[in-house]
Amino acid sequence: MKIYNADRFHRLPDAILFDTDNTLYPYDPAHAAAQRAVRDKVVKTFSISPQEFDKAFKSARDQVKTRLKHTAASHSRLLYLQRMLEIMGLGSQVLLALDFEQTYWRTFLNNAILFDDVKELLDDIRLLNIPTAIVTDLTAQIQFRKVVYFGLDNYFDYIVTSEEAGFDKPHEAPFSIALEKMRPQGSCIWMIGDNPVNDIRGGREKINAVTLQKIHPGTPLGVGQEAPDAAFDKFSSLRDFLSALKEKI
Repeated sequence: MKIYNADRFHRLPDAILFDTDNTLYPYDPAHAAAQRAVRDKVVKTFSISPQEFDKAFKSARDQVKTRLKHTAASHSRLLYLQRMLEIMGLGSQVLLALDFEQTYWRTFLNNAILFDDVKELLDDIRLLNIPTAIVTDLTAQIQFRKVVYFGLDNYFDYIVTSEEAGFDKPHEAPFSIALEKMRPQGSCIWMIGDNPVNDIRGGREKINAVTLQKIHPGTPLGVGQEAPDAAFDKFSSLRDFLSALKEKI
């Protein structure tokens, strides 16, 4: 645990916001396994090469993201796969699109593993009577499924997705809606996330949050305007820090 702005940690927080993807669990291994499963299924179904799949999928993803920009639907695997089938000259093929999407998420969840000590940290926070909320991009259904899959549905008080907010982070809406739901007793809000722009800069600029960045391989430490107030690589170290802060106060 590295503290960069010690003056921002003078007391326990009044509320804590958490990102989900790549913060509570490593996103990349689960995504890679899921993408391979879909690629293999599409290649087998249509007798095409993996390279043809990659080209069509990338084109579809780019088009969807360009059209929908910073919204929850811009992350939709279903829309990517629908558009991919259209690019391949097959029309929308809704049953196939749904089947491929289910393959993706089923494989994703089977390969998604919480970081150590996440639940233990959340237990600590609950004992301190600090309200918590998830603030996450993507659509509500799949993010709800992740929370239930991880067994975290009874650990958080609230969840706000970018589908509900209408905007992805770092837009102010997801952060503000979370605080409206939580109604914290004070203004000391912690934002815990991995993304230097969406979580760290967004949390600081939109709600003046004290920012803590989860660091692990492939996640760069934010610098400049995206620098966190503190950074940690293990949730156990964050538990120790929270305990020490409680004792000091």
